Amino acid sequence: MLTNADTQTKKKKLTADFLLLVTTFFWGVTFVVVKEAIETVEVFVFLSQRFIAAAIIMTGICLVLRRPFKVAWISRGFVMGLFLFGGYAFQTLALLYTTASNTAFLTGLNVGLVELLGMPFYGLRINKNMILGVLLAALGLSLLSTGGGSLRPNQGDLLACICAVSIALHLIYTGKFAVTGGVYWLTAIQLGVVALLSMASSFFLGDRFLVIHPEIIWALVVTVLFATVFAFLVQTAMQRLTSPTHTALIFCMEPVFATIYASFALGERLGITGFLGGFLILAGMAVAETGSHVQPGH
Repeated sequence: MLTNADTQTKKKKLTADFLLLVTTFFWGVTFVVVKEAIETVEVFVFLSQRFIAAAIIMTGICLVLRRPFKVAWISRGFVMGLFLFGGYAFQTLALLYTTASNTAFLTGLNVGLVELLGMPFYGLRINKNMILGVLLAALGLSLLSTGGGSLRPNQGDLLACICAVSIALHLIYTGKFAVTGGVYWLTAIQLGVVALLSMASSFFLGDRFLVIHPEIIWALVVTVLFATVFAFLVQTAMQRLTSPTHTALIFCMEPVFATIYASFALGERLGITGFLGGFLILAGMAVAETGSHVQPGH
């Protein structure tokens, strides 16, 4: 029989799952929004403007709510921001060379990677589920990237795979640091780090990131408010209640949302082979997660 405490814990976890699913929906839809935006402006110009605005808004929220600040959160937020920048940089670059649907599915490989890369943190060993999951995902990756033909994945697909590694590490460290408190400031700091690294990249490439581009204003509004400030505040807060692997499994819905929206907005079609590849990747993610004993905060 469930106690009142057990019931409250279950409600919190269900709430966390729902909010993470909403976050996943926003991320899935914005694959198309971002793809269209970077056809107009340079990748790091878009990322600079997106994360500058998001960091300013999030810092303002921290100050208005008078959230306490600890120096220790700076280094933690920096690590989270570093991997988050890697995820967004490689994901956005990938969208230049491959479809929004492919990028979304390949980014989703981070689910199995959370298990593999997180073993030193969680004290886990490779088990049969992980091996089977990786094999299924690898087969799906081959079908999705090559269309069932010769093994020649394009540049965008490879960039999306690197993105998946970065996202997996971001999930791991978010789970590790979020339980220490400071959710609001950790979110603000990591967004600020991404903004600084994006500006540095833009400056290095000779792009002017402070120039206003009216044609991407709507894309910035959507990505800043919903896919950045809301999304990362929710992710950081909710990972105190669930494990990184469970969070990553919920994020499996991201490519589904992205593919559905891309089919309507861009007319993208995966084809039978592409859908089979995407299905195998999702199946591999689920199998890899099955039997996981990773707990929140580990």
